[in-house]
Formats: sequence, C-alpha cells, structure tokens
Amino acid sequence: MQESRSVYLFGYSGHAYVVIESLMAAGYEIKGYFDIVQAKNNPYHLAYLGDEKQADIKAIVKDQLVFPCVGDNSVRKRLIELFDTQQLKQFVAIDPSALVSQTASIQPSTYIGKGVALNAQAVIGKGVILNTLSIVEHECNIGNYVHIAPNAVLCGNVSVGENSFIGSNAVVRQSIRISAGNLIGAGSVVTANIEENGVWVGNKLRKL
Repeated sequence: MQESRSVYLFGYSGHAYVVIESLMAAGYEIKGYFDIVQAKNNPYHLAYLGDEKQADIKAIVKDQLVFPCVGDNSVRKRLIELFDTQQLKQFVAIDPSALVSQTASIQPSTYIGKGVALNAQAVIGKGVILNTLSIVEHECNIGNYVHIAPNAVLCGNVSVGENSFIGSNAVVRQSIRISAGNLIGAGSVVTANIEENGVWVGNKLRKL
C-alpha cells in the first residue's frame, strides 16, 4: 500500500515556509494548516482549518499525515504530544537536497532541511529540527525536540540533550556531551562537556 502524501500542518509562519517548500519539493500535497489564529500572511494559499486546541483534528485529518512547523522547542513538543494522544500519523520530513546516511536512525516529526549532512550511525529523536546546511556527524545522538540551527556543526559522537538549541554557525567538538535544556549561542565553540543548564556563548565558551 502506497504511503499517503497528503499533509496537514500545525503552525504557519517563518519556519513553516521553509518546511512547506521542502515538502513540496519532495512531492507532498499540503492540505491546510491548524494554528491558534488564522495567519494574516498566506503566501502559499493554504486553507485555515482552525485552532488545534479546539478543532476536531482527528475527524479532519483522518489517516493523513501531520507535521509540526514550529521552531520553538516547547511549542513543537506540545504539538507532538497532541499528535501522540490523538494517534495521528507522523513522519520524517526530509528536503531532497539533504544528504542522509542510510544507517542514521530518525524519529517521527523531525525536519531535515536544505543541504543538511546527517552521517553514519547518527540517532535523531522525535520533533528535532536539523536546519539549513547543518552538519551532524557520525554517531551523534540528538535528543527529542532539539533545534540545530543553520550551519551549525556537530562533530562525531556528540550528544545533545532534549529541548536544547544549538545556534547558527556553532561548532561542537567531537565526543562532547550537552545536557538537556541548554542553549548554545550563534558562533559559539563547545570544547568541553556541558552539564549545567543555561545559555552558553562565545569562544572561549562562557555561561550568561
């Protein structure tokens, strides 16, 4: 049986536009979107289907695919928990330009963006964003609801805990462990394990 290629989106703003273009390039049909309010800007002419907190989502979506199009980790987590509760059909969205190892493990509701390199034996949790041109090297382990921003580089065997954010152009040295809930600022260089939760910036890295 052929997999459905119809997708209902949750969230419709900047990050959603990037996901939409990846999905369209991969041959998916966007059926419409759910959001708290109807978007004032509708560049892709999508149908507004209502607030996901109030709409009868299961009756609308039925057995079609759903995808969270929100960059904020906590909001994306809430949406995926809703998907799980209502037993909606989730999937991995991969831009056709991404280079993804066949030995990588990727959980549903994860987005792999334009030009991403995801290498051998990497393990990617659910609801992860690997944004434009990011590099996730061999044997990295990325927890649920992590956002890896554009051009960030994770060298081999890096571990990133749940709900963390790795900023644009950040570099994480091989075998580093970053605990859950951390934010690594844009352009930062991480050369030692991070166990204490917080916001970390710079080269040399420091906590704000």
